[in-house]
Amino acid sequence: MEMHQDIREAVARLCADFPGPYWRRLDAERAYPTEFVRALTEQGYLSALIPEDYGGTGLGLSAAVAILEEIHRAGCNASACHAQMYTMGTLLRHGSEAQKRRWLPGIASGALRLQAFGVTEPTSGTNTAAIRTFARREGDRYIVSGQKIWTSRAEHSDLMILLARTTPAAEVAKKTDGLSVFLIDMRAAKGKGLRISPIRTMMNHSTCEVFFDEVEVPAENLIGEEGKGFRYILSGMNAERILIAAECIGDAKWLIDRAARYAGEREVFGRPIGMNQGIAFPIAAAYARMRAAELMVHEAVRRYEAGGNPGAEANMAKMLAAEASWEAAEAAMQTFGGFAFAEEYDIERKFRETRLYQVAPISTNLILSYLAEHVLGMPRSY
Repeated sequence: MEMHQDIREAVARLCADFPGPYWRRLDAERAYPTEFVRALTEQGYLSALIPEDYGGTGLGLSAAVAILEEIHRAGCNASACHAQMYTMGTLLRHGSEAQKRRWLPGIASGALRLQAFGVTEPTSGTNTAAIRTFARREGDRYIVSGQKIWTSRAEHSDLMILLARTTPAAEVAKKTDGLSVFLIDMRAAKGKGLRISPIRTMMNHSTCEVFFDEVEVPAENLIGEEGKGFRYILSGMNAERILIAAECIGDAKWLIDRAARYAGEREVFGRPIGMNQGIAFPIAAAYARMRAAELMVHEAVRRYEAGGNPGAEANMAKMLAAEASWEAAEAAMQTFGGFAFAEEYDIERKFRETRLYQVAPISTNLILSYLAEHVLGMPRSY
């Protein structure tokens, strides 16, 4: 039985109000799904992981997994809002009580959006320790200068979790030392050294470059201890990978369902195309791989909620689910044939959307490197 069936059914009902034409219009306009995010916020889904003491619903990661999977299973897309579920974890786990009291209730109610996560830079890519954005301390404030890229939703977020170097790389014993995490109030920083530049991509993902030119940040917005930020960011990555994996499972289910239905309805040469093994077998294989990946997602969630270290399971869940959703997308494209390229069927949109997760938020090669080193005990490769 699927976890949180009541939540799944409620999310499915909400998503029914946002069918294919809604997403196609946004895709054509490269617009943010404001109405969809508002509906999710009003129903409390984006505050699922925020404790009740701070205005959230206080649910576990398994509930968040159910929410995001069902959004994608309905043919919608959670990229506009999923970051709130995992970025606020940095504040929740490592922020001071004063910070949590100040920010979390507004995030839970929707009065504040925490959707931006400033980590990746043009020169560092996934080598996070090599970032150059620097925050220097001056009295009761930090002055931030640098650049971030692939900072999705920056235009539509009030707050940003930012990782910046506070000690020069040449002065630390370990390359991951000297990095710190800040909560940036972008409302106050825009026009005062903060500049956002949208990047047009193959799918509607609202992603941007963000430039910091001597941006002032109150020292009270430092999360945790100065110089310990890399560890804080890492602690949230397992949740991020599990949640992204859930979205991929939802995409795979939507694509497989559409392909199987179309294969049973579409007739060529006087019979349904699903009678041909060249059509049926790829769909069946995609289903089998989706189910296997789904079980790994459930195991990663189980370990996470039990308080263990789900690093290997979270990474494998993300990798396997991304591969399963891409295989399902390929099967759907082949099944629909020429009609797959027509926007009205939504197959080409999902084909583009689900391809991202082979690359982000972590590439398959880095996952394999992690497994080789940390699970199999092989020499470090990077």
